Amino acid sequence: QVQKVESGGGVAQAGESLRLSCAASGRTFTSYAIGWFRQPPGKEREVVATITWSGDSTVYADSVKGRFTISRDSAKNTVYLQMNSLKPEDTAVYYCNEVSGREYISVTQSMRVPPYDYWGQGTQVTVSS
Repeated sequence: QVQKVESGGGVAQAGESLRLSCAASGRTFTSYAIGWFRQPPGKEREVVATITWSGDSTVYADSVKGRFTISRDSAKNTVYLQMNSLKPEDTAVYYCNEVSGREYISVTQSMRVPPYDYWGQGTQVTVSS
């Protein structure tokens, strides 16, 4: 497991934008894809978006399609989540994690969160109306 460090969260008004970053610490990402996940208060963790490390495929949850954009910078070993037109229901702790080739189909087609043993500290996003 590559240690991931999420950053960029904060407080925003509805309609505003934030950009989250997920940086690999210590070594490069080696997985097939990287996913952004979030856990709203009192709810289960859910899939937000994924991107293959090759960059040729992105998948989004219906709730964020057209508003969020996932991207990666191979040179910086970093994955981003640009969040536009934020809504109060986007309020959550956001996490990134690696997605193996074996898990990729269940994550992207069933929007199933893998049973990871480890999650980073995440970054809090709070959107007020």
